[in-house]
Amino acid sequence: MKKLIFTTLFSVFSILNLSAQKNDASISKLYQNYLNIKTALVSDNSDDASKAANAFVKSASMVDYKVLSEGNLDVLRKGASTIADSRSIETQRESFNGLSKNMIALTKNFKLADDTVFVQYCPMADASWLSAEKAVKNPYYGKSMLTCGSVKSEIK
Repeated sequence: MKKLIFTTLFSVFSILNLSAQKNDASISKLYQNYLNIKTALVSDNSDDASKAANAFVKSASMVDYKVLSEGNLDVLRKGASTIADSRSIETQRESFNGLSKNMIALTKNFKLADDTVFVQYCPMADASWLSAEKAVKNPYYGKSMLTCGSVKSEIK
């Protein structure tokens, strides 16, 4: 009987663990698409930012509401949709600020990546963003002020 209970509990915990890994993967996919938006903005490429934002919206649709509430997902999708629908790099950068605030908030509850995630800040734009690398590449000013900013925190 004890063996049966132990086996049952082990199976339940294994299923929960596999489920958590899957859920982490959906959040990690959001993060990867977010990084693609950031990279496009760094390169001053509004078309690539739009494409990356569309991919972000699609990946947000794959996140289970049990992992992240529908309201939170709607906020993320709205910010990314504005970037996707706009051809103006300035408008995309303004929307990226809101998207970044929400993605930074996600780091408090989810592990976005296996590697360190850096929270960076640009005083000229008074805005933060997430990065997979420590070197600052500013998405708010792109090539005109590529290295403006600093690392504010590291999330391991």
